Amino acid sequence: MIKKKAVVVGEGPVTLEQIVAVSEGKAAVRLSADESFIRRIEGARAMLTDAMQNGVAVYGANTGYGKSCGKRISVKAASKHVVSPIAFHGCGTGDLIGVAETRAAMLCRMICLAMGYSAVSMALLKQLEAFLNLGITPAVPSEGSVGASGDLTPMSYVAACLAGEREVLYRGKRMPALKALQAAKLSPYRFEPKEPLSMINGTSTMTGIAVMVVDRAERILDAFMCAAALSVHAFKGKVHHFHPLIGEVKPFAGQIHVAKRLRDLLATKHSSSEMEEHSPDSLQDPYSIRCTPQIAGVLYDALAWIRVWVETEANSSNDNPIFDPETGKPFMSGNFYGGHIAFAMDALKCALAAIADISDRQIILLVNPQTNRGLPADLVGAAGDRFLLNHGFKAMSITATALCAEALKGTMPAASFSRSCESHNQDKVSLGTIAARDAQRICTLVERIVAIHLLTAAQGCELRKDFQARPALSDVIKNIRVTADGVIEDRPMDRDIENIAEVIAKTDVFKPAVR
Repeated sequence: MIKKKAVVVGEGPVTLEQIVAVSEGKAAVRLSADESFIRRIEGARAMLTDAMQNGVAVYGANTGYGKSCGKRISVKAASKHVVSPIAFHGCGTGDLIGVAETRAAMLCRMICLAMGYSAVSMALLKQLEAFLNLGITPAVPSEGSVGASGDLTPMSYVAACLAGEREVLYRGKRMPALKALQAAKLSPYRFEPKEPLSMINGTSTMTGIAVMVVDRAERILDAFMCAAALSVHAFKGKVHHFHPLIGEVKPFAGQIHVAKRLRDLLATKHSSSEMEEHSPDSLQDPYSIRCTPQIAGVLYDALAWIRVWVETEANSSNDNPIFDPETGKPFMSGNFYGGHIAFAMDALKCALAAIADISDRQIILLVNPQTNRGLPADLVGAAGDRFLLNHGFKAMSITATALCAEALKGTMPAASFSRSCESHNQDKVSLGTIAARDAQRICTLVERIVAIHLLTAAQGCELRKDFQARPALSDVIKNIRVTADGVIEDRPMDRDIENIAEVIAKTDVFKPAVR
């Protein structure tokens, strides 16, 4: 058995790639054994104890929650009966958050608490470490978070499971958390003062989802560029639309990147002019072909700053309250507010939906005999009398348009719908988790649209018959054909779509050899 490489928590920032690796079970997680890290965790815990013993009101440790923060609890009572918001936040609804997204949320919470400002114990961090390494995943409903005070409701399910309550997914089954702990030879965790609040009062669920969304969005862009290059060839489009000079005079990094990728995919030792349309009205290709770098480049550039924001949030202390390691003073603040994640995910939704739109437009160009420059109507692969009896990609283009419409509909910014709640204590909320879930849904839709785009454009290239003159493009078609055959006679293609969408989401097939 190959031992997984471990991602160390407590020795500095954790990258998005590392979070993804742990979330997908490709890497283990390990708490730092460095003495300075352990001292930092234990020192903050001692600060909390001192503050409570000195009668300092520490929100969530010896007070009530939210609007009830005016209530005070004695040190003795707080130590004996830990005040916990976990039970009453067990009111989530909807389908479960995905396993990878939940694991990402757990790791993000672990990173936050390990920074040493939350005054939690090493034992709590070790319980999170054990859950991740043993593959025990809390069953977390997707609905119910307003994103400030953080992800209270979804993270309450994670916290409860650490204590052996509610349900988990373990060894392919959904079961009571206590049963899974017994099978894994773990003891239910017993929370100490403030720890229940520290587990739920932060941005970890929205950030965990956002991490996985960013990873998927990058893969979508890579797959789309392959589909676009196939479309250019099938459409007999002009490669000079992607000339380096065009990017030099409008120097957005994303535009330059996409144009170069298209040039690389369309490279040939022959004259590219021989594979292009030369009729008088083809002087310029339609916008959906000609402007591919300018359109898809927006997603590339957006991901550059969105990735930074998501990694920053994942490596932040987004708890409340936090302790000053120099003075021991507790600070009540609002780091649990998910505004940055909300804005990043709302922006990403729009950039992803633009990919859905251009994919849909390129598909329509290829299936329409009035625009596809001589290809068979609907890209029907059958010949002779059989041509009249088959419909090729007619319905595939309808599905793509339906998916595109739904993706575009989903771009409404979630953050714009902030509502006051919890007796007007939480009177301005981020809705970051809703934004992240929206982006997740749009990823799913766009993966399917790009899958249809890849299948359609590959069919167009094969009907055009000269794609072998472009080696990189030929390799893309070979990779598609490993998963889905071309279409001669009409057949259901739903599995083809899902299989190619899975290749987009979970493999590196469409990534360039050197990024």
